[in-house]
Amino acid sequence: MENLWEIAMTALDYFFRHFFIWNMLFAIIIVFFERRDPKSVWAWLMLLFFIPVLGFIFYLLLGQNMRKRKMFKIKEVEDHLNEAIRQQEHKIKTKELEQLDADISGYTDLIMYNLEASGAVLSDDNDIDFFIDGNEKFNALIEDLKQAKEFIHIQYYIIKNDVLFQRIKDVLIEKAAQGVEVRVLFDAMGSRYVRPKYWRELNAKGIMTAEFFPALLGRFQLRINYRNHRKIVVIDNRVAYVGGFNIGKEYIDLDDKFGHWRDTHMRIVGGGVFGLQLRFILDWNYAARENLLQRPELLDYTVSGVRDFCEMQIISSGPDHTSEQIRDNYLRLISKAEKSIYIQTPYFIPDEAILNALMIAVRSGIEVNIMIPCKPDHPFVYWATYSYVGDMVMAGANCYTYNNGFLHSKGMIVDGKVFCYGTANMDIRSFALNFEVNAVVYNARKAMELENIFKKDLEVCTQITKDMYAGRRLLIRLKEQICRLLSPLL
Repeated sequence: MENLWEIAMTALDYFFRHFFIWNMLFAIIIVFFERRDPKSVWAWLMLLFFIPVLGFIFYLLLGQNMRKRKMFKIKEVEDHLNEAIRQQEHKIKTKELEQLDADISGYTDLIMYNLEASGAVLSDDNDIDFFIDGNEKFNALIEDLKQAKEFIHIQYYIIKNDVLFQRIKDVLIEKAAQGVEVRVLFDAMGSRYVRPKYWRELNAKGIMTAEFFPALLGRFQLRINYRNHRKIVVIDNRVAYVGGFNIGKEYIDLDDKFGHWRDTHMRIVGGGVFGLQLRFILDWNYAARENLLQRPELLDYTVSGVRDFCEMQIISSGPDHTSEQIRDNYLRLISKAEKSIYIQTPYFIPDEAILNALMIAVRSGIEVNIMIPCKPDHPFVYWATYSYVGDMVMAGANCYTYNNGFLHSKGMIVDGKVFCYGTANMDIRSFALNFEVNAVVYNARKAMELENIFKKDLEVCTQITKDMYAGRRLLIRLKEQICRLLSPLL
């Protein structure tokens, strides 16, 4: 026993005497051997240098690069998708699409990019309803759940075992007892406060559940930085939901900390349901190790009673992708703007390309409007957000803080013609680290409906003027600088 103790102490002594060398080796191996944004590289180097041991632990928890991993495979549906993609590519090249619908005129290059980047097929048979209030959204969702005949697919980043999920759970148990296939997919980090026993109780009632990136030994999360932030519900391939609301009492205004929760969610009927169903199936297959792609009936859909005929592409991004597709869509939309850009986001931490594109838009005479919350739910992220918003204010953009509770709505509207809304925030985390899903909708009528909602929100906003921002207190300036320095890691 004494010999083992002496060997251990000798090894520790050797490690600490050569600590600087070991730290440099760690830095070289884990940073320079991976392709990363230079700002992120320097942020990790600073952390490793100033907090050597903890910095390395933080890297293991937060800094792993997953871009080389192929997590989601769609081999079983590639033939089906490729046929549709080739047909749409032909229509774009012959300008047939533009001739068929004026709403997509000027955006066929973006449609082509989404086709090529991820097989996001354009559907033109969609009805869209917007929900900006949690009670209205979940009331509508529960009514749709009650109508399910074949299956219910639910995926949320956060599910809390509180009054809201109790209402949903009761319906799910009833439908499962009727023979409806019910699947619930949740993120291990976002839903970490729900005990495993609760999921087992749902399993006993016939509800299938799966956990995305489960924790090690119950609580220890090695992939804490990679979160499945998607919120998708698909019912019988008849109707689907996507947007910003999670499942918890704060989303229906029952949490005093946040008060009113202002978000944006979409209810979709039509071809866009297929894109959300495929996204859910790929995530479910990975988390549950069940290949639903071998069941073609789950990818069939029938559209009836469509009124609006909105053109839509469902796009997704995540750390397993080689490109940041949602970020690229935002960037392309900004560059194509001719009159106006409206952005709502709880977190505004753009990368250099997005920030420069917005700056160019402002200085080119385009009206740029950005709305953020008036209160933080994550202080470090909020003060970094305020710093970047300050840049936009000083450049001439119209920037506002939403004062009627907490703003969680996520998306962009351009020229009253096209919008991109869903689960992705306007920040580096959503662009590169989170698994996200958005809908790009090419429809002037619906784009103007969203723009009018934005303008209605301005009634309960405060505009951040140049004088207001320039006169902020020294403490706020200090918070901004520190948090902005850390922004590549937030």
